[in-house]
Amino acid sequence: MTMDMKGELEEPKKGSILQSTSKRVRMIFSVMASPNRIDILRILNSKGPLTYSELKSLAGFKSKKESGKFAYHLRKLLRQSLVALNKSERRYTITNLGKLVLSLARQIEERSIIESGKMYVRTSHESIEEFNSHKIIQSLVREGSLPLELAQKITEEVENRIYKYQTTYLTGSLIREMVNSVLLEHGHEEYRNKLARLGLPVYDVQEMLTNLDNVGNGTDGLLFNTGQRVFAEHLLTNILPKDVADSHLSGDLHITNPGIWSMIPDTIFVNVKELIDDGIVLGGKNLDVSRVPVSKSLDDITSSLSVIISLLSKEASQEIVLDGIVSLFSKHAKNIEELEQKVSNAFAVASTTPNYNKAGTNVSIRLALGSDTKIVNAIINAYQNYTAITPTPKIGLIIDYSKGKISDVSAKTAEIISIGGKVTFSKDRISSSGITHGTTKSATPLAINLQSVSINLPRLAFESNKDETYFRARLALLMKPALSSMALRKKDISDLTRRGLNPILAKNTQYMQRSSISLVVNLVGLKEAVFNILGYKDNKEGRAVLHKVIETAVDVAAKKGKEIGDPVHISMTETDGSKRFASLDGEKYGKNSALTSESDSYSQGIVLKASEVTDFTNKSEEITECNKLSKILNGGLSVTLQIDSDAQVADIKKSIEKTGELTNSFTPTKSIAICGECGFKDEPFTDKCPKCKSPYIV
Repeated sequence: MTMDMKGELEEPKKGSILQSTSKRVRMIFSVMASPNRIDILRILNSKGPLTYSELKSLAGFKSKKESGKFAYHLRKLLRQSLVALNKSERRYTITNLGKLVLSLARQIEERSIIESGKMYVRTSHESIEEFNSHKIIQSLVREGSLPLELAQKITEEVENRIYKYQTTYLTGSLIREMVNSVLLEHGHEEYRNKLARLGLPVYDVQEMLTNLDNVGNGTDGLLFNTGQRVFAEHLLTNILPKDVADSHLSGDLHITNPGIWSMIPDTIFVNVKELIDDGIVLGGKNLDVSRVPVSKSLDDITSSLSVIISLLSKEASQEIVLDGIVSLFSKHAKNIEELEQKVSNAFAVASTTPNYNKAGTNVSIRLALGSDTKIVNAIINAYQNYTAITPTPKIGLIIDYSKGKISDVSAKTAEIISIGGKVTFSKDRISSSGITHGTTKSATPLAINLQSVSINLPRLAFESNKDETYFRARLALLMKPALSSMALRKKDISDLTRRGLNPILAKNTQYMQRSSISLVVNLVGLKEAVFNILGYKDNKEGRAVLHKVIETAVDVAAKKGKEIGDPVHISMTETDGSKRFASLDGEKYGKNSALTSESDSYSQGIVLKASEVTDFTNKSEEITECNKLSKILNGGLSVTLQIDSDAQVADIKKSIEKTGELTNSFTPTKSIAICGECGFKDEPFTDKCPKCKSPYIV
């Protein structure tokens, strides 16, 4: 249209260029008046070239009755050159003009929404911002490493979905969910994993707040549990190789404490005297912790001991083994009563350290018999005082009897065991769970073990068609990716420690320069695999197969260790994966398909019954088998001495003395009733607590 001399509008003359241009624009706008045709353009823009049937199906015209409708809409788009047909490939594509029109339609849609009432986003940074599609593109490129063109396409599709919602406020999490949904629809799972929001469903959070019986240490427990679940999800989706993550989820492998798996080591052996003699060095970390100088007085030393135990407990997921404590107090043997009281108080103060997991990090004080007897006895007495006032102690003793006699301390340790204390006896340098020190060099001030990976041997046996050779071959194949992920884990922990995440390890022990690091793979359910599934009898021939399986694992570990440059050892110790394995296999192969007893978990290490030990000799089958396994397993073997719940102190004393003559290491365990309401455990009870009358017994 033009304007005459009077300023009035008049129709353009027939045949003029302006008239034809105006008509073409009107035709295009008439074509775009249909939402079906808009959808066809959007599909072609996001999916690329499509056949007639593919495009028809994606556009929602699935029944035969709608074929004519779809053909009509497509023909309109073709006539206006918004869509083109590649005749050789018989595929339809969106033209540049179609993209321009689609972009214009989107801008009009966006502007109309803004004009009618702005749309806002509640972000994860605790702010409310006006919706801006460019921020989605930036996030895709920055966080997901998407190419810019792909990021723009994904954003456009997400935008289209957002505008369909009748809402004033969006949330960052909702937009991210839509982005990830579109990425999956387009087959970009790898990008989706990078952009996934890690967290908990509302229901799970509410359950945590409702079931506080499972939270042992208040708000710290809630926060640690929540944080661990987030980092566990991150480990399984973005850090571990997919085959290792799948093996864990399916039950071939088990990773203990996945939330902190790539942050801190599992077991640390350290000389506490060296740490305290040098003074606690924390640098710029833990600024709210007192800087204890080089300690000389008894008060200073016991204060430092509490701080060291508390801080080190945060830098290992399973256990801290403290050596050198006898020599630490060697100059303070004159006043034994004061020493006992101060050490007992130090243990009590250190016990307030928050737990990273339900079991908590154990702390073991290693005492070598044959050294300063007065100080050894004083520390044992101090530990007994601590145990008496602590329902479930997280601190324990490791009695090294390689140069002394168990009988020298058996009476006192039997009393400690009878009230729920943790005591391990060993001639070797091991943790209370049976994990070996990892090095024979006594000069190494620090030994670090990365374990927490267990292999489900019954599962391998089930899938080996009762072929023992194939079973061992599958074990070797599974170990290789597991060990590769362990090497990756070591690298991550070393990097985070160097950057200050674990300040004691980084500053005081010069983690990278002075430590000995071992990777340990744990075998679970060996007896069930060999005897219950592969079909061997529990005799000399069957046990030979059992030994052969361990030797295969040790050989594979040694070869893989040379490849990755770190010693790799094999262990059979207790793990929380044992029960999980049995449960998963029960669901897959049938309940009790591998378990022959009433137990709900697979075998872990060796269990000796205290009531039977008195009749054993060095040639008894149980003892020879125990010692044989201990010799083959270079990563550690847990040997549990199971004490009857009604055993008296004299019975416990007798059984630990006899077991010490038969084997090199063992841990006596006795079931102690503890009131879940008030923590009472001063005397045995069964039905209800004698103190508060509560029936809640743990």
